[in-house]
Amino acid sequence: MFTRLLRPLAAVLPLTLLATPVVAASSAEQRLDRYLSGVSTLRAEFVQEVSDADGRVRERASGTLTLQKPGRFRWDYREPAGQLLVSDGATLWLYDEELEQVTVRPVSQTLSTTPAMLLTGQGRVGEAFVVEDDSDSDGLDWIALTPRRQDTDFRRVRLALRGGELVRMELTDRLGQVTAIDFSGIQRNPPVPASLFRFEPPPGVDVVGAAAP
Repeated sequence: MFTRLLRPLAAVLPLTLLATPVVAASSAEQRLDRYLSGVSTLRAEFVQEVSDADGRVRERASGTLTLQKPGRFRWDYREPAGQLLVSDGATLWLYDEELEQVTVRPVSQTLSTTPAMLLTGQGRVGEAFVVEDDSDSDGLDWIALTPRRQDTDFRRVRLALRGGELVRMELTDRLGQVTAIDFSGIQRNPPVPASLFRFEPPPGVDVVGAAAP
């Protein structure tokens, strides 16, 4: 099982597109599709905060992020503890240094109902989400996404763009808990070595689960 810290993060990883009716794209959807279609790789620093339904911050973490379409990503947590989330597009590894444990799962089984396409997937966002303008404040262009399916762990996603660049993501789960991720130092489409998306469990750690066949 994922640690509490990384469990909300699973909602921003790759998605297998769902079969849904074709609908006309909204202005917000067109802007988001335009941004995402221009991203093949991405590097950034991030700060993540998890707040309860009353707005109290319960967890805070920071680290670095590297993405490559389709389906490859590396979330490297540095603070408050070393944790690593890596996908090569087929297999997902979660390494918790403190627990000395690696959880291994096929991406298709673990994340098939999450909004993963937002960062590393393919296809139109509107096939899996209702996409709407949310607000425009403090120089941020907010876009709200509501899953078309009801069997997801979250009920809403908000994305903030500044100058056409993604700078913040907020995910609200079914219990009202909010995971907010702020991005900085963003590099769009830098060269990324394939080795970043491969993972070998360190000697002596417990390994739970199995890789994709």
